[in-house]
Amino acid sequence: MDDVKTVKLLGDKIRELKAEIGKVVVGQEEVVNLLLMSILCKGHSLLVGVPGLAKTLLVNTTAQALGLSFNRVQFTPDLMPSDIVGSEILDENRNFKFIKGPLFANIILADEINRTPPKTQSALLEAMQEKSVTAGGVSYKMGEPFFVLATQNPIEQEGTYPLPEAQLDRFMFNIEVGYPTFEEELSIVKNTTGGKIEKVNEVLSIEEILQFQDLIRKVPVPDSVYSFAVSLVAATRPGSDKAKSITQEYIAWGAGPRASQYLILGAKANALLNGKFSPDNEDVLAVAEPILRHRIVKNYKAEAEGIKIMDIIKDLV
Repeated sequence: MDDVKTVKLLGDKIRELKAEIGKVVVGQEEVVNLLLMSILCKGHSLLVGVPGLAKTLLVNTTAQALGLSFNRVQFTPDLMPSDIVGSEILDENRNFKFIKGPLFANIILADEINRTPPKTQSALLEAMQEKSVTAGGVSYKMGEPFFVLATQNPIEQEGTYPLPEAQLDRFMFNIEVGYPTFEEELSIVKNTTGGKIEKVNEVLSIEEILQFQDLIRKVPVPDSVYSFAVSLVAATRPGSDKAKSITQEYIAWGAGPRASQYLILGAKANALLNGKFSPDNEDVLAVAEPILRHRIVKNYKAEAEGIKIMDIIKDLV
């Protein structure tokens, strides 16, 4: 199949996919869009929202519609690396045998990722970055495709271990999950308090997902768009010749090169999902906020004056 036909097929499949997810998850169009884009770009996503906003349901429903294996791991303070990676045991012949943990699935939901100690967070970090895990000195490859979709509660910070910047940087998107509108909540309550349970049909095969991921990489990008994306990221770095006055005043650390890479990949995906064959600056801006929001560190002055990261990003874009 040529690439033009594949682009059309992608658009049709994404519409079908959203319709299937919409059977169970009401509203949250922007969240679903970003989630699907991160999967197309081989990226991981961090979903931030208060409890009860269907973050787990959304991930589970997406996995069903994509026909992918799915494991949910509830992160707790006593969770050990071996609990997620797996461990070696002695079999009946007294030989060591590796038993795979829940991390060996296509989609991993790391629920409340900031509730587990850094030792366990770092085991997840290796899987996210290297697409493999190490146990007993042996490296085990994860299956393809592989995504980590983590959730975090922004209001309850007691007994949590904030994710270090190095780990946050591994997530393509920081997706804010907000409250539903009145009409959406009305629909949610009607749908979930009756006896009817919607069945989610599989829309994509693993082969098609891998084909679409390859297609994203092939999308041509004009040099001007590359320059725009890199300039936007450079503008977040204090001391850079591209830095704006708001950057010098309120930012301690700016985004790294991974942000530039994800801006281009996200722009490619956004362009294809909107029926375009090549991204422009508008596509870069469409994905800038969720890509930059967790990569910028405010300074003390910003904290003291109550300046939010989103205020800074909006000024930059």
